[in-house]
Amino acid sequence: MQLPFTFPSPLATERLVLRFMVPDDVEDIHAYQSREDVCRYLTYTPRDRATVTAKVAQHGEARTLGGDGDYWQIAVELDGRVIGDVYFTLKSVEQQTGEIGWTLHPDVHGQGYMSEAARAVLGVAFDAIGLRRIIANLDPRNVASAALCVRLGMRHEAHFVEDVWEKGEWADTGIYAILAREWASRG
Repeated sequence: MQLPFTFPSPLATERLVLRFMVPDDVEDIHAYQSREDVCRYLTYTPRDRATVTAKVAQHGEARTLGGDGDYWQIAVELDGRVIGDVYFTLKSVEQQTGEIGWTLHPDVHGQGYMSEAARAVLGVAFDAIGLRRIIANLDPRNVASAALCVRLGMRHEAHFVEDVWEKGEWADTGIYAILAREWASRG
């Protein structure tokens, strides 16, 4: 594994730019993180502007993975506007495992943007860092995220029933995963 590793910001894909968050992104990020429909399956409730401002500053400094729990919260930019973000954390150096997650503004759902962004981050994680396994941990009611996992080549590995207390109710957890050898052999 190549650690420590700093995200290669900015990273251009076919249609997007993946980069570190900056203070000028607050308005765009607040536009989706303040929405109830966006936060429904996330661990947080809709955020006010002050919270988004603080989170953008915090996430903008999270640039290098070196040890367990280090993370990136990468802005996904389309035509100069942040339309979402990709979360990636180093779950275990010893087990060579990472975790990926994402958030996307509903105005741009269904156009393949998050597939494109997540593939780019998985490529960095597997091909540049050399991780062995990457998981996605999500609420199974979030069928769009579950479908994205499948499009990325991840397999459904587990469904834990009412295993987390979140936002005043018991919720399930779905686990999806992909191994480096599966990533390398995708067609």
